[in-house]
Amino acid sequence: MNNNNLESLKKYFWAFLNLLLIVLVVLGIFSISALRRYVDSTSSNRVISVSAEGKTVVTPDIAKVNFSVVTEGSDTVRISEENIKKMNKAIDFVKSEGIKSEDIQTAGYNLSPRYEYNESTRKTFISGYTLTQTVYIKIRDFSKISNILGTLPGLGINDISSLSFSIEDQDESLRVARDQAFGKALVKAKEMAKQNGVRIKRVVTFYENQNNYPVYAKQVNYAMGAAVSESVPSPSIEPGSQEVTVNVSITYEID
Repeated sequence: MNNNNLESLKKYFWAFLNLLLIVLVVLGIFSISALRRYVDSTSSNRVISVSAEGKTVVTPDIAKVNFSVVTEGSDTVRISEENIKKMNKAIDFVKSEGIKSEDIQTAGYNLSPRYEYNESTRKTFISGYTLTQTVYIKIRDFSKISNILGTLPGLGINDISSLSFSIEDQDESLRVARDQAFGKALVKAKEMAKQNGVRIKRVVTFYENQNNYPVYAKQVNYAMGAAVSESVPSPSIEPGSQEVTVNVSITYEID
């Protein structure tokens, strides 16, 4: 190998070495920065955790009711016709009370056999059938509730249950409770920090849990076969109020 070739190899070697050093320096800078961010994000020695609750009381604006027609018999066609006739009459009535079609929903339609045991033959046989048709409605005008509940039994409805009250749009009440909870948490964190000679820097993590309890009125039940030809006395219904609660847990970084 002559001197010219040797000099060329030396130049390429040093150029490659310089480039490699530059790459290593750049990678080192990024690695140190990433490591610092990771350490900052995972540090558990410079944090405090607090929890707080926000609560607001609201008045329900929707009443929810399930009502059913329960019919028994041995002829499935007959009990089906009888059941549907009564339910259609009930639906026509609630519509006449101002309940819109979008607030009326079929919640169940169940035809099941009724079994009995014959002691003589020691065999089980079908003695008849039970058809249960259930409709779910929302009542927005609370002044209609008592009349609806009092009139339905006279139309053939023999099972009324699950009367409850709720809030259709809970976003606003949740916002109020949430603001209250986070505000309490921050005040508590600042007081703790002040007492210990540190300063709140930023939020590291937070968690929210909502507890929205529906308000239930007294359940109204009319046993199967108890439907009457005239309206029963209308029950007195009070919607009461509902609590919307938000619990938060927050971890703050301190310095």
